[in-house]
Amino acid sequence: MTTTETASSRFREIETWDSAEMMDAMIEGQLAAIAAVRSQAAIMAQAVDAAAARLEQGGRLIYLGAGTSGRIATLDAAELLPTFAWPPERAVSLMAGGSAAYTQSIEGAEDDTEAPVERLAALGLTGDDVVIGVAASGRTPFVRAGLAHARAQGALTVAVVNNAGTAVAGAAEIAIVPETGPEVLAGSTRMKAGTAQKAVLTCLSTGIFLKMGYVYRGRMVEMAPSNAKLRERAVEMIADLADVAPDIAEAALRDGGDSIKRAVVMLKRGVTPDEADALLVDAGGRLHRAIAPGFQAQSASDA
Repeated sequence: MTTTETASSRFREIETWDSAEMMDAMIEGQLAAIAAVRSQAAIMAQAVDAAAARLEQGGRLIYLGAGTSGRIATLDAAELLPTFAWPPERAVSLMAGGSAAYTQSIEGAEDDTEAPVERLAALGLTGDDVVIGVAASGRTPFVRAGLAHARAQGALTVAVVNNAGTAVAGAAEIAIVPETGPEVLAGSTRMKAGTAQKAVLTCLSTGIFLKMGYVYRGRMVEMAPSNAKLRERAVEMIADLADVAPDIAEAALRDGGDSIKRAVVMLKRGVTPDEADALLVDAGGRLHRAIAPGFQAQSASDA
């Protein structure tokens, strides 16, 4: 039996505790989960560097999971579009049991070893893809089989598990293992294990996009201003980063086709939208390079 499924004698009579004691115990578990994640910082950094290198070559982020682990993985994938304007076709979540399993349990789906292989094969995996498999127990057949197939196809494979020395960890090139131990409710890995998984995935994806130039001065400069709140945030962001008044920032956002990066380059470098795009392309999308004094787009320097 894995440690995440073991019953702790400490909680044998937890249903008789008063509510404050229950809450203290559960919050203590959540804090312990984050401490377990922190112990994996070095291997997480390795995963970030390796994944960013693949994705910059045109690869996709593909998540594998079942049950709670799959839902947490899907949540991370879904956040990449609003946070980084990452194309949905490059953020794929493969859930055991299919889309129906997002909201209800599909019995036996996690034991299916053929479905993940078929679904990954249909995607046409390449060596530029990054496949992240998430499984609290570390023994979920769906995730293990998917990772093994992806690795055989040359994709970068990363396992996120809560038990060391398990099959899922062994199937991946990089294994991140925050060992969270027994849950307050034995086997309910939506608790400590789930918290650790969420933290790992949030840190991984954020780190990857930091590496790829999607962030400048801690701001989400690739964010799409798709509603009134986000447009207001975009204007504030441009005003701050370009050191201009809000009305000037708003005009630049409009003239720049609602691109925060383009607007900032236009204002900082005094260029047209097309010239801003050329600077960003030659800067590898990294805003700090594009606005650096003296930096020139290759096309301009060749003219």
